[in-house]
Amino acid sequence: MSGGRIGRSAAAVTALGAVAVVNAPPALAAQPWNGRYEMIAYTTERGGTSPASRLYEADINGAFTLSTTCSTATCVAVATGPKPSNPTVPNPLRYVWTGSNWTASYDWTYNCPLSDGYHKSRSPASSWVFYDPQPDGSLKGTWHTDVADGPCRGSIITPVAAFPG
Repeated sequence: MSGGRIGRSAAAVTALGAVAVVNAPPALAAQPWNGRYEMIAYTTERGGTSPASRLYEADINGAFTLSTTCSTATCVAVATGPKPSNPTVPNPLRYVWTGSNWTASYDWTYNCPLSDGYHKSRSPASSWVFYDPQPDGSLKGTWHTDVADGPCRGSIITPVAAFPG
């Protein structure tokens, strides 16, 4: 093979490789979310339109083990950890890589505390959460819940974070 042919072949392979990187599906660009993380929902800092967003609740945290698996089209990180106190919240929760963050969405039943402090009103709710990877290895984001009806109807927006360790 002549030197010119080798050079053209190498250039063609390089060009094909560049096209493959430019056209790579989001799964290939995923930042795997693996290992043990302390996940925190800062409920003391939440906001929104629901009356529940103004009720005091201690921050929620727990240690979770995350494991990422990818196909050619998607990456999914499964969070295994403490059982949620509300059995209608999915367990384990599965986060999908969007190309820039990890996100999950689910429907569940929100237990709205009533004024007597002992009883709760159950309402359909939808939640979505996202976590943006940070340069220090942590992830930060927002948990958004829409409560469909009842005394807690409205949105609840809660900052969230996950720290390796």
